[in-house]
Amino acid sequence: MNNKQNDFGRHCEFMARTYLEQQGYLILETNWRSGHREIDIIAKDGETLVVVEVKARKNEDFANAEDAVGEKKMRNLIRAAHNYIMIKELDCETRFDIVTLILGNNGEYELNHIKDAFLPIVNI
Repeated sequence: MNNKQNDFGRHCEFMARTYLEQQGYLILETNWRSGHREIDIIAKDGETLVVVEVKARKNEDFANAEDAVGEKKMRNLIRAAHNYIMIKELDCETRFDIVTLILGNNGEYELNHIKDAFLPIVNI
């Protein structure tokens, strides 16, 4: 990934974080790593722990941003979240959300927050 893509991704993660804070979420971690797995944002929505994957696309990209979260990515997010919960010794409901940002031709961003985007599988 080149610097321009990195900057775009970081900017979109900042926008997602700002949006979530405006919605009343408490941001606990950003870019939290467990080995080679990374969680973009870990937040609290009330008493619920929310694991957030941020996906960004430029308008000319054909695939939907949320479609970029495939089975392997879901598995990695679930495993990383499990490690986070164990390390922090948490006992709370956990939800997996996706925040997508699409950059339009006019320079405006379209943000979509998909709550409960997927359910964790038992076999992690």
